[in-house]
Amino acid sequence: MSLSNQTEPRQAPAPLAHEAIHQTVADILRGLPRGALLDVPAGEGALAARLIDAGFDVRCCDLYPEIFRLDGVDIHQGNLDAELPFGDQSFDYVTCLEGLEHIENPQQAMREFARVLKPGGHLIVSVPNILNIEERLKWLLHGYTSHFKPISRVASERLASEYDGRIEIAAHVNPIAYSELRYILEKNRFELISVHRDKPKGNAWLYWPIVATIRMISKLTAPQKRAERWTDELASKEVLLGGNTLIVHAVLKS
Repeated sequence: MSLSNQTEPRQAPAPLAHEAIHQTVADILRGLPRGALLDVPAGEGALAARLIDAGFDVRCCDLYPEIFRLDGVDIHQGNLDAELPFGDQSFDYVTCLEGLEHIENPQQAMREFARVLKPGGHLIVSVPNILNIEERLKWLLHGYTSHFKPISRVASERLASEYDGRIEIAAHVNPIAYSELRYILEKNRFELISVHRDKPKGNAWLYWPIVATIRMISKLTAPQKRAERWTDELASKEVLLGGNTLIVHAVLKS
């Protein structure tokens, strides 16, 4: 269904994800040609509303389509852990925000993104930044990060009650870091274009001595090993000094 002829303003729901993430996605897409775009998981439709207004032909998909609140837009039921309800090479763009950390098999999702995208198509995906300096220290001190706390049976039952049984909306079950994300991108024929942070940590200056030490040690590693292990990227401002979320832009190779 084409939405280009809509004239009535849409009532965009408030974003479940942070506004800074949506702004980063809009910035990435701003200079690119308009085309067919799949937003999955679409949530309530906040990002979709923004991208439709920017001129993209948007289709939406979510495990729980009943939560979608954007009028006049098709919403499909789909599971990122399974096959998505779209044909091969259907889209020029796929956006997946707040998705991979909620599912059991991010590699299955990445295979589906490669299947539904046209050659040369663009993928924008976000994951919690569990490798920024603050989260690394939290892992050292507590054994878990802010985004991936232990989920006991009691906590699971509480989340299920709060979200009407839709625990997948709230629970982060798959701690996927930058290095794992880059691996599954390359495995599925995606070329990394750029890495972004939602916003810098406000208290990042407190960690500068530790950051400087990490970067100094990384420079002592042999260049070939640094390249193979993405050492410089893991010590970059986007990762090491990033905020809560990493946003990655990749293109499917022909």
